[in-house]
Amino acid sequence: MSFLLRWLFAFLLLAATWNPTVWNWTRAAQHHWTDAKSIITLTGLILLAGYVIYLRATVRSIGLGGMLFVLALFAALLWVATDFGLISLSDPGLLAWLGLFAGSLVLGIGMSWSIIRRAISGQVDTDDVEE
Repeated sequence: MSFLLRWLFAFLLLAATWNPTVWNWTRAAQHHWTDAKSIITLTGLILLAGYVIYLRATVRSIGLGGMLFVLALFAALLWVATDFGLISLSDPGLLAWLGLFAGSLVLGIGMSWSIIRRAISGQVDTDDVEE
């Protein structure tokens, strides 16, 4: 359950920043910068804080290699799904949502990796040990 929540928050962070609909921070910043600079700036800083937290935890736990590995697994899954005719990658909207899903999967796994590793191996990371 904790992984699901971490993944969900990562997905919401990415989708709030940009998605193929009109409901995202990027589009709001482009269209309303002149009338709502303070709100755009505040919400941008809140999003930035979320990215710092998620990216720092992800890089510390699985590193760049782990991030690329998770993306490669997701790409292979898409390849299999395309080969079997389960999905078609011709829709740009679907591609955008799949990209958001892949990015949130990387961030969710990165944020949860210590917990997953501890559950599988029984080993505790040194960052987890309290004095």
